[in-house]
Amino acid sequence: MMRFILTGCLLLAAITVMAQPGLNEMQQAQQDLTSSFFSALDCALVLAAIFGILGAVRIYHNWQMGHPRIDQAVAGWFFAALFMVLAGAFLRAVFGI
Repeated sequence: MMRFILTGCLLLAAITVMAQPGLNEMQQAQQDLTSSFFSALDCALVLAAIFGILGAVRIYHNWQMGHPRIDQAVAGWFFAALFMVLAGAFLRAVFGI
């Protein structure tokens, strides 16, 4: 009796495995991800450049106005731009693209 139950479970497992999507569908999904990911990576790099430029302008302005403490502003803008660059690289590594 136990053999029949085990055989039935293995047959159901085989049917489930055959129901998985094929190679063509997986390649199509990878192509869709690749096409949308590179635009997201470019967006992350553009945002990093914008953060860098805005930060440089604001820090220069504060420095010229004589504000005594610009260290926090320098660190904040620098790490905002660095975060955007690293986020794009991290996403590229995670998705393997």
